[in-house]
Order: sequence, then C-alpha cells, then structure tokens
Amino acid sequence: MAHGSTRPTSRDVAQAAGVSQAAVSLVLGDKWRGRVSAATAERVREAARELGYRPNLAARNLRLGHTRTVLLVVPALTTEFFAGVYTGAARVAARHGFGVVLYPSPEGIGPARNPFASAQAALDGVIASSMAADALTAIRGDQLPLVMLDSDPAGSLGGATVNLDIADGVRQVTEHLLSLGHRRFLHLAADIASWTFEVRAHELATRLAGTPGTSLRTVRAPISIDAARTAAETALAAQDPRPTAIICDDDKLAAGAYKAVRRLGLRIPDDISVTGLDDLALATAIDPELTTVRLDAELFGERGMQALLAVLEGREPEEGDIPVQLVVRGSTAPPSAP
Repeated sequence: MAHGSTRPTSRDVAQAAGVSQAAVSLVLGDKWRGRVSAATAERVREAARELGYRPNLAARNLRLGHTRTVLLVVPALTTEFFAGVYTGAARVAARHGFGVVLYPSPEGIGPARNPFASAQAALDGVIASSMAADALTAIRGDQLPLVMLDSDPAGSLGGATVNLDIADGVRQVTEHLLSLGHRRFLHLAADIASWTFEVRAHELATRLAGTPGTSLRTVRAPISIDAARTAAETALAAQDPRPTAIICDDDKLAAGAYKAVRRLGLRIPDDISVTGLDDLALATAIDPELTTVRLDAELFGERGMQALLAVLEGREPEEGDIPVQLVVRGSTAPPSAP
C-alpha cells in the first residue's frame, strides 16, 4: 500500500478505471446503483484495490457530517473482560470523532453473519479478538482496515496486532509457584483453538522443562465453571501422586477447580494451590481470594483503537506488548509435606 506523499488519490482510481472522479465517489460511497453500471462499479472497486486506495475519511465525514464508525468484534460477552476492552476503545475513539459498534460473535467462536449489508460503506475499520476470528469472514472480504487483538503477529490477518504480554504472565505465575516449592503441576487449559491459549501452554511447558524434578499434566475444558470442575475432579482423582498446584488458563476455570478440590475433601491452599489469569471480579468473590494475573482490559481496548487510527493514517502503530501483573492472594502457599 502506498503511504505519505505517494498515497493514491481518487483521481488515480478514476484514471485507472477510465471513469470520472464523481463516478469513483459514487461507487466507493455505495451510492452508484441506478447511476453507473454494475460492470463500471466493479472496475472502480478493482482499481481501488489494486492501487491500495482508501477514501480520505476525515474529509468525507466532515463533508457528510457522519461519525466515523469502528466495529469491535469479540467473543460472546460471557465475562466483563471484553466490556473493559470496549470501554477503552470507545474512550480513545470518542477523542477522534469515532463511534464504536460492539459485535459479539454469537457462538463465542465460529462463523457469524456480517451485521452490515455493506460493511465497506458502513464501517471505517475493525478491531477484532482472535477468539472471534471466524466472525470476520464476511467483513474481511470488504478489505477493511483491521487490527487484531490477542493474535499471532507472524500470522495475523490485520494491518496491526495488539497483544497483552501473556507469556510474561505465565512466567510470573510459574516462578511464584516454583519459589514456594511446588514441583507437581496440573494445567487446567481452555479448550479453545486460539493463539492466546497456545502461548499459555507453550510458556508453561518451557518454564517447567528448565526446572529439574517438575511434572506437568494438562487437561482441557471449555471456559465454564461446571466444565472446569468436571475436568479438574477427574484429573485430581486419577493422578497419584496428586499435583500440589493447579495452573488455570483463566479465572473462571479456576473457580471450577475450587469446586473440584472441595468435592474431593481437600483445602485451598493447604492441600493444593490454585492460580488464575485475568483478575476478573470473580477472583475476589471466591474464598480464598484467587492468586491470578491482572490483565488491563481497558488499556488493551485503548491500544487497539490507537493502532487502528495509525493504520487508517498510514502510520506505524506503537510496538510492544502490554505489561501484565501477578496479584498474589490467598489461594497459593508452599506445598504440604508429601
């Protein structure tokens, strides 16, 4: 895509397509029907794609009096985390004359219908969680400026990626538990095919592989308290010697682990330590309060919107993952004697 002074103009598109600039405006503003032929409209769109042309949104919206609109695509709203992401994105958007439309992928993950008849005309850009990547299928076809959250930078669909430093969060949890003396671990992993959860598993295995005398077993469960309880209970009952710490991919899984531990007549943290990752309100609602990793959801949303603004303006987005912080509470302690 061209940048800076070489950025293509509507005149370039008009010349490439062999039409007037007025025709280019009609087609790219989705107001061409009945005024130019479908074949001409397709020729204009193809020329715009090949040139990497995008309308000057600021000028267009000043002229039309429209608010610029960004779509935030997230998994189904089952936790307050993505509400925080929305709050942060909307705060930055408002300062730049944008509105943010929230689109929860109905299944959490999986194909979802494009909610806009013509996303190109209705939207100026998209911010999407990798956990809802399939919901982008219809929108992606319209080649909208895209920023991916929690996404592998090496294989991202977007013009930019914004990530929390999840790997460092897992490192902090692992170092905390190792320093307490734990060596036998159960990883209660989210049963979701998403890069952010692959990072958790890889980092945990790597850290423990570097420490002699450690053992790690992994069981997977959907992110629900009941599913986590069932998976953890089965794993704990079957494993001998029993693990002394359960590392959970998120706080909701940890709440399920709490129930499993109690059903087996064990105590937290006396018999077994449990950790989460998120620091949702749930973390301080359970007893003992949960040792977990605090993720700054609002900052995540802010950085996502800032990255999209950079993509729209042809700038390089801010680099570097967002720091995360271990919060030690009452669910971790040294292991009891074997």
